Amino acid sequence: MKSLLVDLGHVGIGIAVIAVILLVGAFVFSKLTKFNDQQEIRKGNEAAGMYMGSKLLGLCIIVAMVSFSTSSWLMMLLWSAIGIVILCLLYVLVDLLLPQFRVCEEIEKGNMAVAQLLRSIIIGVSIVVGTMLI
Repeated sequence: MKSLLVDLGHVGIGIAVIAVILLVGAFVFSKLTKFNDQQEIRKGNEAAGMYMGSKLLGLCIIVAMVSFSTSSWLMMLLWSAIGIVILCLLYVLVDLLLPQFRVCEEIEKGNMAVAQLLRSIIIGVSIVVGTMLI
């Protein structure tokens, strides 16, 4: 019974940690975009929702893979912060490497093709980064 309570305690801590990480990630990611993410999502902009969801999913992938390689909450937080930085740098890099259009402008217009492209890049890079941490 004591083991079950300890395990449940760890699950509770894990849920709290991931909630904090996702809140911080959402805040940082929203500051990076030139439009108001929440407002666009509330308006029904599917591209904005997919883009924000992809960034958060990418962050979750990194956190999940980190959790396989460490039992330290501090290391999870550290690598999560690094994951946020990597995903922010990825956004800037993609914006620079695709000079035909500006990522934020296209997402704000609701361009689902750009959102799909970004989703694939974000998730792919998150998996690669996560596997490097294991």
